[in-house]
Amino acid sequence: MSHIFGRSATASPPRATRGDGPYIIDENGKRYLDGSGGAAVSCLGHSDETVRAAMHAQLDRLAFAHTGFFTSDPAEELADLLIDAAPEGIDRVYLVSGGSEAVEAALKLARQYFLEIGQPKRHHIISRRQSYHGNTLGALAAGGNAMRREQFQPLLIDTSQIAPCYEYRDRAADETPEAYGQRVANELETEILAHEPGSVMCFIAEPVVGATAGAVPAVPGYFKRIREICDQYGVLLILDEVMCGMGRTGTLFACEQEGISPDIITIAKGLGAGYQPIGAMLCQARIYGAISAGTGLFQHGHTYMGHALATTASVAVLKAIHDRDLLANVRAMGAALRGALEVEFGQHPHVGDIRGRGLFMGLELVQDRGSKAPFDPGLKLAAKVKKAAFEAGLVCYPSSGTIDGRNGDHILLAPPYIFEQTHVDELVTKLASALKTALP
Repeated sequence: MSHIFGRSATASPPRATRGDGPYIIDENGKRYLDGSGGAAVSCLGHSDETVRAAMHAQLDRLAFAHTGFFTSDPAEELADLLIDAAPEGIDRVYLVSGGSEAVEAALKLARQYFLEIGQPKRHHIISRRQSYHGNTLGALAAGGNAMRREQFQPLLIDTSQIAPCYEYRDRAADETPEAYGQRVANELETEILAHEPGSVMCFIAEPVVGATAGAVPAVPGYFKRIREICDQYGVLLILDEVMCGMGRTGTLFACEQEGISPDIITIAKGLGAGYQPIGAMLCQARIYGAISAGTGLFQHGHTYMGHALATTASVAVLKAIHDRDLLANVRAMGAALRGALEVEFGQHPHVGDIRGRGLFMGLELVQDRGSKAPFDPGLKLAAKVKKAAFEAGLVCYPSSGTIDGRNGDHILLAPPYIFEQTHVDELVTKLASALKTALP
């Protein structure tokens, strides 16, 4: 009998005992190809020697020193590495222990920034429907994942959502991708103007929407228009790259492909590759400068932020990505994965869309390709696909509620950056088998 309070009170998952590259091995010796990196976390696989060696060496020197008293060499090195690669103007790194913490820090920094510069009315958060920004109360309130929000709604602060940039379902037949992007981006301006002047604090969005919608990228020009609107109305732009960042889409920061720089950016997951819990919030120099010139103290903090062992792991992860040219492999294997998915599922009667960037891919499942009608939610299709894939020795990330929090199913794929062609082939073969088993 287990005393673990797990994610499900009814499931009894197998025990993972060992990692071997892109595989996890359970207590019975069964090997599972990790086709989703857990939740887009394990970007270097599960047995990277250089990361393990760096952590062992750091543990011999220092494991923990509270940041209320000390900084540390690995924390300083990590911040330098991130800023060297960060979007234009990003100058400071606030280290935390995960993605939800990073988003909470971003929202609180945005609020304090406006207090510091004499705009205390700014507090309202705008995000997008079918987004996800974390499970702590502030992050959950900022997100648009209706299913995850529902039971906690009385505890959530008031926020508002605009349409997502969801080309597969929302672009009109007579509309170009660019025109569609401008139309849905302009909803931000409409929403800002619907509120009391000077009360909107920030707009938060994922450059490529992950868990809720299944690797949905924006159309060309969408985020440039979003940036223009934020600038026009003095609203901070927060980009949540917790899932899609740190190389997942083929560039270290996903927003590089949009040609913009945010005011605040959040990262986690691939930042530590699963070797330690870590996340970070990065901000523009002027935002840090406002705090520095004002009260001088960001009213926030966590016990384990900037943890020496966690930052050591992250330094080793970033160096591995750079030194082994793994971003090039993400782009190459991403193209190979997309190609293999198109060959296997491009004409599948129940796969409506194959989308994503780099090694961040999604398949949307439909009852009918022509009408794009989703399956009945009562079928619990995503759960069936997950179970069938797991039995076949594949870890993938299916979810339901893709369209509106209730209807729609998708499969998210986010394999490690060390994937090779044989792994791509194995993933697609096992996924095909799982779909054959799970589909009605």
